[in-house]
Amino acid sequence: MFILNDKVFYPVHGVAKISRIIDKRVDGSTLQFFELTFINKDMTILVPTSNLPSVGVRPLSSDNGVDDIFKMLSEPTKPMSADPNGTNWNKRNKEYQRKLRSGSLEEICEIYRDLKQISSHKELSFGEKSLLQETESLLAQEIAIVKHVGEEVIVQELRAQFDSSHSDHHIRA
Repeated sequence: MFILNDKVFYPVHGVAKISRIIDKRVDGSTLQFFELTFINKDMTILVPTSNLPSVGVRPLSSDNGVDDIFKMLSEPTKPMSADPNGTNWNKRNKEYQRKLRSGSLEEICEIYRDLKQISSHKELSFGEKSLLQETESLLAQEIAIVKHVGEEVIVQELRAQFDSSHSDHHIRA
């Protein structure tokens, strides 16, 4: 499924490159591992190749998948997510954490969209601000690589989706 030097998405941590393929003896058996070196973190991990799907490692999105993300950003939030009073933060946060762990670009986008829309009604709590920043970073990392542009350009494009005009914004790549 993956080969050396492929870029992959690892849930919660972001984009990583398969920097090495290593064989290790574990409990008398030889297992193959991918060494993942993260693009925006000083972090490297080993993941057994047989565990990639269960961990949530996935290929990066396609151009069309990224285009779909920008369409999603303009869609309204679900009623529970858009609770402007934030009375259900614990319940929403539990769901947000599940979505983050899934590694799905669409689910990360939903969290970002929901929090951006909530922030237009009230000031976000520290936890909400942190989660908003984390999801923005995860989206920007992947989209920038797929579109071959700088992350700062993508961050501006993401934020522009929520400006007061809500006009159409397109990535110039």
